[in-house]
Amino acid sequence: MNTITISICDDEKTIQQSLKYDVGKICADYGMTCQITCYDSGEEILESDAAKMPDILFLDIQMSGRNGMEIARELRRQHKNIIMIFVTALSEYVYDAFDVDAFHYLVKPFPEKKLREVLGKALQQLQNLQEIKEERQSETSPAILVKRGGLSTKVFLSDIIYAEVFNRKVMLHTLNGDIEYYGKLTDLSQQAGADFYRTHRAYLVNLKYVEKYNATTIWLEQGTALLSKKQFSGFVRQYMQYISQQRRQ
Repeated sequence: MNTITISICDDEKTIQQSLKYDVGKICADYGMTCQITCYDSGEEILESDAAKMPDILFLDIQMSGRNGMEIARELRRQHKNIIMIFVTALSEYVYDAFDVDAFHYLVKPFPEKKLREVLGKALQQLQNLQEIKEERQSETSPAILVKRGGLSTKVFLSDIIYAEVFNRKVMLHTLNGDIEYYGKLTDLSQQAGADFYRTHRAYLVNLKYVEKYNATTIWLEQGTALLSKKQFSGFVRQYMQYISQQRRQ
């Protein structure tokens, strides 16, 4: 998984820092890379940029200003996927936690063993959601069927770094290794679409994986491709358009 973002909201600094230490230790034990941010009030979270919303939120209920339950209700209206874990000395709010779809309700003081159990389950849920998301993406991602040795292999276009042709064979250099088959680069170029560019009669590159280039060569995340003088200006134009589109998304 990518870096997991975790926020801790508690107006008591000692509890805030203690929880941050324990959460960081547990994440490390699970082999997870976690970025932990602390907040002194719920208002600070609400004022944060939407892009900075955490994957997991530890939220105190009894705080100065608006209490944690009010903050949770507002957050849930805008950000349905946050895993909320209440951390409080007040047990009477446990039923209200169901209304905001809280993941768990930890009553202070609680042993480190209990925190480890709850956070472990939250991390597992995040991983499961990520796998489901990736599976759905793969189901809708454009792909080609490559025939070789009587078998047809499904290859996702987004996994192709670049392709090259020699001796009537096309070699696909993908994230999962190389795939060779008899075919024409022209046919692949037509299937691949605007995210790919024919930089040379023998090369087709996925603009997604371009790292740098000069007048003759393109360096990709894995490997290099030739860039002909004839194709240089067209490549630069299409690559700039691709970068601009990615920034808008």
